[in-house]
Amino acid sequence: MNFANSLPEPAADWALFLDVDGTLAKIEFAPDEVRIAPRVISLLGGLNTALGGAVALVSGRTVDDLDRLFAPLHMAAAGNHGVVRRGAEGSITGPDADPAALDHARTAFARFAGEAPGVLVEDKTVSVALHFRRAPERRDAAERLAAGLLTGLGPRYRLQHGKMTVEIRPNGADKGTVVAAFMAEPPFRGRVPVFVGDDVTDEDGFDAVNRLGGHSVRVGAAPDTVARWQCRDVDSLLDWLERLAASSPAEA
Repeated sequence: MNFANSLPEPAADWALFLDVDGTLAKIEFAPDEVRIAPRVISLLGGLNTALGGAVALVSGRTVDDLDRLFAPLHMAAAGNHGVVRRGAEGSITGPDADPAALDHARTAFARFAGEAPGVLVEDKTVSVALHFRRAPERRDAAERLAAGLLTGLGPRYRLQHGKMTVEIRPNGADKGTVVAAFMAEPPFRGRVPVFVGDDVTDEDGFDAVNRLGGHSVRVGAAPDTVARWQCRDVDSLLDWLERLAASSPAEA
């Protein structure tokens, strides 16, 4: 593991894949409390231009939520941990899943949150999550509930664990498969992939870029990760990305 003072030297032939919460913005108690700093909006806009559009947000949030957070930017993006993807040209692909299949889980999660102050439900249409950052003592109960609900949904769904959250989402796609899909298309094709994240949900992305000969960077302390580089915190990451923006001439 390499630490923040020895992150890979920025290069103009990179393709950037960036997680959001805990990576481009500090994690808050609730997802709707997160705000993207003007510094980040300006930085991503400059990077997207400098790298010829080869910058994608890869997040557990929905694509619509990413557009809201990063307005006025409208970039390549993958939401719901890679389940929904918008290419650089704007086309959207998603799961062959009926959102109504999660209605029972939504109801059960809402009931659980109603009886557990501090627990929040995040409905992402094709997936649904429980957040217990304000009630960490509810972790075991929340994870048991989600695991029990999963048994009734069959193999088309899986559990996604994260920092103080558990989510039921469609199977078959993750942050690694979505990186591979982006890398097969312009403007990403032929570039060196770089994936930056902060959570266990990003490990598939790290593994994918490692196999593709790219750079995997984890933000924050992580003793058990496949990421080959480590950045101290969000501010350190932004400083490094600004070096990349300054060293990458804008493409015509």
